[in-house]
Amino acid sequence: MRALTWEGKHSVEMKNVRDPKILKPDDVIIKITTAAICGSDLHLYNGYIPTMKKGDILGHENMGEIVEIGPNVKNLKVGDKIVVAFDMGCGKCWHCDHEEYSACDNSNPNAHMAETLYGSSGAGLYGYSHLYGGYAGGQAEYLRVPWAEVNSIVVPKGIEDEKVLFLSDIFPTGWMAAENANIKRGDTVAVWGCGPVGQLAIRSAFMLGAERVIAIDHYESRLNLAAAAGAETINFDKTEEGILDEIKYLTGGVGPDSCIDAVGLEAHGHTITATIDRAKAAVMLATDRPDVLRQAMQSCRKAGTVSIPGVYGGLLDKIPFGAAFGKGLKFAMGQTHTQKYMKPLLDKILEGEIDPSEIISHRIDISEGPEAYKNFNDNKEEYRKVVIKMH
Repeated sequence: MRALTWEGKHSVEMKNVRDPKILKPDDVIIKITTAAICGSDLHLYNGYIPTMKKGDILGHENMGEIVEIGPNVKNLKVGDKIVVAFDMGCGKCWHCDHEEYSACDNSNPNAHMAETLYGSSGAGLYGYSHLYGGYAGGQAEYLRVPWAEVNSIVVPKGIEDEKVLFLSDIFPTGWMAAENANIKRGDTVAVWGCGPVGQLAIRSAFMLGAERVIAIDHYESRLNLAAAAGAETINFDKTEEGILDEIKYLTGGVGPDSCIDAVGLEAHGHTITATIDRAKAAVMLATDRPDVLRQAMQSCRKAGTVSIPGVYGGLLDKIPFGAAFGKGLKFAMGQTHTQKYMKPLLDKILEGEIDPSEIISHRIDISEGPEAYKNFNDNKEEYRKVVIKMH
């Protein structure tokens, strides 16, 4: 089959690789109909996530038609079209039993690697390094889905793939980010990053009762899309007083009730700390560039909440933890418990409350994948969300 593979930093190729097979009785095999390139895939492309190996198949936003099922699969059948959660739950451990699927105890066969780095391991992830299990991703013609009944949802016939594809990751991620922000009706929420997760976090914040959402980015096309959803926007390239002063002005000196960091470890900016971050990362003296996290902590009102759906990979420098402690901030973060949200968010799509497909900027064939990775990484003004249509 054809697949997009990681070949090294800034190197993705389309190769012919072996088709997946049923390995465990709870598996299914799907023929991919639509997949996507995620902003967090660029962390792999840029070499920030360790333990990638040459030839690893990429892709964690996947959906397709079941073509083969394992003997223990009872509630799915050949011909069903399913969306697959990007993180894997076994469905039987304590965390899965409490709907904390991204903390599954059993789905990462390389748990010892994560335990060495982080003290404990989260769930296995598709196409996202051997630190998270080394599972093949779905930017390919076929995909093996472990614990398939736990980790997928059957979508109704007749609905377009693009409307439901993002149930695999970024819609639940944006929703959980807003849910983690403890939004009360009438609140003001600031969202850093107007990429796909940020866009869906903005829309989710409004659905959860926010009165105002302040969206921060420097790509005008992304800011325009945020404004179309009702957000007030700040272009940090054009803010003369600085982002912290601008947010303070817009909130009457109080600060937002909650702040969402939808950027993560590759933040851009013009502050002294952002410049230092880039310099240290360039010479491998730092793992992450956390300037957005600093701004969120400094901006948030006293006793407010900082929600962090943006991916971080290592040890962060110069975090103003004294400010966070002094203001009594609350923090919520981590990989998304995708399976918990798939059904209720599917209902919102079917009821017409939201159409996640509006964030798509490009549709490509898998053969265009290597070029799309480069363009997505280099030109975020034009490229926002790339969908791979399998034929």
